Amino acid sequence: MDDLDLERFNVGIDLALEAKELAESAGNGPIPGVVSEVSDDDGIKITRLDVTTEEGSRIMGKMIGHYVTFEVPELRKQDTGLQDRVATKLAQEFAAFLERINVPKTANVLIVGLGNWNVTPDALGPIVVENTLVTRHFFELMPNEVAPGYRNVSAVAPGVLGITGIESSDIVQGIVDRSKPDLIIAIDALASKALERVNTTIQIADTGIHPGSGIGNKRRGLTKDILGVPVVAIGVPTVLYASTIVSNSIDLMREHLKKHANQATDGFMGLLDSIDENERLLLVREALGPLGHDLLVTPKEIDQFIEDIANIVASGLNAALHEAVDKSNVAAYTH
Repeated sequence: MDDLDLERFNVGIDLALEAKELAESAGNGPIPGVVSEVSDDDGIKITRLDVTTEEGSRIMGKMIGHYVTFEVPELRKQDTGLQDRVATKLAQEFAAFLERINVPKTANVLIVGLGNWNVTPDALGPIVVENTLVTRHFFELMPNEVAPGYRNVSAVAPGVLGITGIESSDIVQGIVDRSKPDLIIAIDALASKALERVNTTIQIADTGIHPGSGIGNKRRGLTKDILGVPVVAIGVPTVLYASTIVSNSIDLMREHLKKHANQATDGFMGLLDSIDENERLLLVREALGPLGHDLLVTPKEIDQFIEDIANIVASGLNAALHEAVDKSNVAAYTH
């Protein structure tokens, strides 16, 4: 475990859950200083993961902090009832998350929707901002008219470097300096190493965020150290690498061959079994990379998926941040 180095696999891991899985499979055992708890609520799997030590942080390649991951494979079926349940569960879990990291209910919040609104898989942040219940202008202009149960919330989609010519972090820093929020919530699209997690997974983390890190395009981060304000990140994987699909396909092919194994396939099967998942993924990336074939891939239904998951995140945030919104049923705020 001491000699484990995730960097050599170079898989662009955004999800802490996947970093833990990779580290455990490569190190053949639990990770010191990493504690996880899993619950399942009728198809909504929630993993609460805490990285508590420097050793655990180094092995996983993730900062010390709290991570909560929602996995809901059935979201791809676009069941509105399930979407409502996920939004409700997200609202409850996010409210509890803020309490756990000692964010007071009176804290002023700035929501930052990272990403490029012109590129559908990267448009999660801007779409969430469009559906956010913002109130800061009311608190500024007519504070006596604001009903009880609402907090001071503002939101911005700063765009990307290629559109503005300015780092997103620099734009947010200027807004923070003028508006003085107590907390930043950064929303961004992520990359996954598992096809089944694309557009079906939501991660919450109190460690901030580095835009573009999952696709190897790491930018100046939005973190407490940089901005001077606590940053909670919410991310959804919307893309994965072609090498991941190839590696997963090899797994499927191996399972299929095992069902129809004979002596002619024993040698080939033995070769596949001798290479673990991480080494195989590295091998595939090394084969595709020089050819320029390790593309970033997203499902063809991404237009509808991104709208659905953005509405779920926005609805959950609205209910979690404003006590006037019923956290036990946010269906009215989801559609």
